Amino acid sequence: MTILHAKNEDSKVTSLGLRQKGIVAKSQAMLDIVRLGNQIAPLHCTVLILGESGVGKEIVAKLIHDNSSVKNGPFVKVNCGAIPETLLESEFFGYEQGAFTGANKGGKLGKFELAHNGTILLDEIGDLPLHLQVKLLRVLQDGEVVRIGGNVTRTVNIRVIAATNKNLKEMVKQGSFREDLYYRLNVVPIWIPPLKDRREDIMPLIGHFKRKFKAKYGIDRNCSLEVVKVFQTYDWPGNVRELENTVERLYVMPEFGINITADILLRQYLNSSWQQQGHGIVTVHKLGPLKQAVDEVEKKMINMAIERFGTAKKAASFLGIDESTISRKLKKLYSID
Repeated sequence: MTILHAKNEDSKVTSLGLRQKGIVAKSQAMLDIVRLGNQIAPLHCTVLILGESGVGKEIVAKLIHDNSSVKNGPFVKVNCGAIPETLLESEFFGYEQGAFTGANKGGKLGKFELAHNGTILLDEIGDLPLHLQVKLLRVLQDGEVVRIGGNVTRTVNIRVIAATNKNLKEMVKQGSFREDLYYRLNVVPIWIPPLKDRREDIMPLIGHFKRKFKAKYGIDRNCSLEVVKVFQTYDWPGNVRELENTVERLYVMPEFGINITADILLRQYLNSSWQQQGHGIVTVHKLGPLKQAVDEVEKKMINMAIERFGTAKKAASFLGIDESTISRKLKKLYSID
């Protein structure tokens, strides 16, 4: 069995100096995001990070903070979708002593005050209720907050980064998100593509997570070539978060040994999604000559590989054959003289 050590690929990323503050980036899309993040980090401008759940929006926000003029200040994260709506205002703005029944003695600082001279990440900003969007707008415009039950205006110096997996522009049209707030947040938009659109990052990410879970559990794992092909071809609807979760499973589930093979991975973890995506499974609808069936499968896989990777050389590398072999098979399959 051929064993491919993900750390070999990942070491190339490290040697090129591409791992920035926890970001594993090899694809051009992610390298461009890292470059943009470093460029805007010193500027005290608002940033809106867009992308599907699990693509790494918080990591990009942390990259910007760590390279900013307030990097020595706090980095405060608020998940607008995880806090009950009745508690959001007090979490954001804090409250004075006696502001309401059950309030802590002495009051409480809100997240904006806690982030003073630092950065606040407003995650899932699309879930923020309209009545709080108005108050957030005041913070962005004036840099001022007033605690619940108080009348003292407090000035805060904060870098605001917002993140969402929702289409805010569409929400503005529907009236569920304020247009003025949208433009206040959308000063520098950063869109992170899903993992399926930046497959070059998959192998370095596997290496990154292998090191993480080896250190955490004291266990080492090797991925077979077949497993690597599964990981590279699977569309990862849960993005980097799903990839990390799957790698961790490989470390903790008892059915996996030192050398991880594809059969258990497909059968128990990725099989249903894999079949829905049309990857890796050959479905036979009718009987016919075996040679003809093999030729049809080869033709389909070669065409898919060339379409995905752009060149015969890259396609051959992915399929595990020589470039001369793929050229010879193409000539044979298409009767090219």
